[in-house]
Amino acid sequence: MAWDFETEPDFQAKLDWADTFVRDEVEPLDLVWPHEQFVPLEGARRAAIDPLKQRVREQDLWATHLGPELGGQGYGQLKLALLNEILGRSSWAPIVFGCQAPDTGNAEIIAHYGTEAQKQQYLQPLLDGELFSCYSMTEPHAGADPTLFRTRAERDGADWVINGRKFFSSNARTASFLIVMAVTNPGVSPYQGMSMFLVPADTPGIEIERNIGLAGEPLNDGSHALIHYDNVRVPAESLLGGEGQAFVIAQTRLGGGRIHHAMRTIGLAQKAVDMMCERALSRETAGSRLSDKQFVQGYIADSYAQLKQFRLLVLHTAWEIDKYNDYKKVRKDIAAVKVVMPTVLHDIAWRAMQIHGALGTTNEMPFFTMIHGAGVMGLADGPTEVHKMTVAKQVLRDYRPSDDDWPTEWIPRRLAAARAKYAEYLDTEAENL
Repeated sequence: MAWDFETEPDFQAKLDWADTFVRDEVEPLDLVWPHEQFVPLEGARRAAIDPLKQRVREQDLWATHLGPELGGQGYGQLKLALLNEILGRSSWAPIVFGCQAPDTGNAEIIAHYGTEAQKQQYLQPLLDGELFSCYSMTEPHAGADPTLFRTRAERDGADWVINGRKFFSSNARTASFLIVMAVTNPGVSPYQGMSMFLVPADTPGIEIERNIGLAGEPLNDGSHALIHYDNVRVPAESLLGGEGQAFVIAQTRLGGGRIHHAMRTIGLAQKAVDMMCERALSRETAGSRLSDKQFVQGYIADSYAQLKQFRLLVLHTAWEIDKYNDYKKVRKDIAAVKVVMPTVLHDIAWRAMQIHGALGTTNEMPFFTMIHGAGVMGLADGPTEVHKMTVAKQVLRDYRPSDDDWPTEWIPRRLAAARAKYAEYLDTEAENL
């Protein structure tokens, strides 16, 4: 039997180090410099954070999502999942460990599809943690549906000229370059007629109309840009992966991104469980501790079971990715993980908030941020409803319709077949009566 739920002792030691390091050194960054993870490091932040990054490198835990040829450790997705569970507790942790979204996905597709010149210009600085990037795909009228995209890139001599608008281009305001998805051949299917371009952020014609914030953030002071590409001219060598390859490239990128979000969500949800249990043991009301109340016990039991099931699904999916080295083969389970993820985080954070009473609803506790994050996860990298359709279609491929009007498990027919199969024994039984 090859089943094993234990972690190799050497890697478990690294996980133990990461657990303590994130708690003691990294989580405080969330309080000191909130919402500044994707602002290029300078001054006091660089002085504080560069040494932390170096300590991660010394533990061979820097950029663990990448293979050795790209400066990573080649640990694979399963080990990355175990590490990401720890990093998910802190907004700064992925930055300190060199595996933050969207840069991880952007690095992956440049590594897979980029030319040597593109890798030198964009990939290596990205891997070194010295710059940030933006994935500019969705559009205001279309969301994530590529069949409705209007942003065009047209060839003009040795250049491409990009025109259109993109919505929710995260981190555009601090990115050094953008990966832009545009229609290059409107005469064919969108799945064959779109291409991707690597565009430096200072290219003339890139106009950020608004920096959209999430709920609770000031207007026009967020990190999700509405961008107008107005005759943005880039050289032909800016094309990533070949003309018409955007959809294939996008699936490579988004498959990894979805599972990595799920890995980090485990850690965040576990943090909510930890806070829930501490509160239950600490607070008394109506003559006994909250932990003695059956409703609260139900919250804790439901949260434990929900998180345990989700974690096993994520780990199994990561194991499949390592085994097949092909996101397409694991598409069904990646989609299933994406479907389950927002509900798990929402439910657990909501219960934890409820157990904390009025304090749980305030900005002195993180529960509303978690709950809102669950809503974001339900839409990021494709809405939950679309992924449910993907799961259903993939599941149905393994089934066939009934040959007649009756289901295969229709008992009268199965009973007749069973009686026919064991007829000689039934006849003997009848003779002995």
